[in-house]
Amino acid sequence: MKRTLYGPDHEEFGAAVATFVQRAVTPNLERYNEERVIDREVWREAGKQGILGLEIPDEFGGSFAGDYRFNAIATEELAKVDMALPSCMGIHFDIVAPYLADLCTDEQKQRWLPGFCSGEIVTGIAMTEPSGGSDLAALKTTAVKDGDDWILNGSKTFITNGYNADLIIVAARTSPEKKARGISLFAVETGMAGYERGRKLDKVGQHDSDTAELFFTDVRVPGENLIGEVDQGFIYMMERLPQERIGCSITNLAHATEIFHETVEYSKERKAFGQSIGSLQHNKFKLAEMQTKLDVTQAFVDQCIAAKVENELTAIDAAKAKWWTSQVQNEVIDDCVQIFGGYGYMNEYRVARAWSDARVTKIWAGANEIMKELIGRDMGL
Repeated sequence: MKRTLYGPDHEEFGAAVATFVQRAVTPNLERYNEERVIDREVWREAGKQGILGLEIPDEFGGSFAGDYRFNAIATEELAKVDMALPSCMGIHFDIVAPYLADLCTDEQKQRWLPGFCSGEIVTGIAMTEPSGGSDLAALKTTAVKDGDDWILNGSKTFITNGYNADLIIVAARTSPEKKARGISLFAVETGMAGYERGRKLDKVGQHDSDTAELFFTDVRVPGENLIGEVDQGFIYMMERLPQERIGCSITNLAHATEIFHETVEYSKERKAFGQSIGSLQHNKFKLAEMQTKLDVTQAFVDQCIAAKVENELTAIDAAKAKWWTSQVQNEVIDDCVQIFGGYGYMNEYRVARAWSDARVTKIWAGANEIMKELIGRDMGL
């Protein structure tokens, strides 16, 4: 089915992102997987291409698009080549950006945003803790007022860009008696005493996207590093989670669709029993099912993106898109592995790596079970 979401300007930008990836990322992708991090030069090149500042005003070095479809097509093009790219870069330009652009003071914007847009400052966001993942309201990291500063104690885990980031937005409890309504956000910068990064975590997939544990021991965070207002952090996070979840949905679907197309071509070329394996009825029906799943899902995701552009995307529709696309992604890629047969289990084949890369999407950005809980509550259940 022909998509009508994007206009010529979006497609031109998407082509530029695809060219950037082929030139700056693809030649060294194997090395990035081995080193478990993407070179900083790639970030700087992404900055030159205007990818990192899509939500940042021109006065701070951004390319302020004012149209979420530019975020969406950039995410698609990154996901087509390597799922870790929209994971680590998307955290920066699609997830952290709204916090900095919407909530920071002019002084904070002047301090951080030019480097954010150029790729000189890499960012991340630290919500998840060792004792709990999807339950953000139960976080244990604390920030206690001390004069004009805050003393931060606690730890975070599974933090994308955690090992490489220069600035991390950290969610911490500032008013324990208020529970969820007592959380604030702080910008923690590299070099602050008591702030330590743990090891790069040994993940099943997405190796080139660095993920780390973070530790805070009596970290003195200046008052001017508070993001937004005290005790408003949980509200800020809830307001911005729909964008994170639609971004995940775009990634999931673009990644699965690309692997599907590669599998179709393989099924035409690979021969068994005197014919292409794609012409065998079981495989033909499987591929037909996959194509239908992807097309129908794309129609819903495109509607969510269009709603986002108009500021009408609801948290519930974003939750639907997140859980459904991750489910479809994993089902489709698993079927693709089966069609590749033994080769589909070899890491030298992209489909095998894609299978490993995809599994986490049913867990992060709110586990699929939490998404269904949100949808069920909305139904009055």
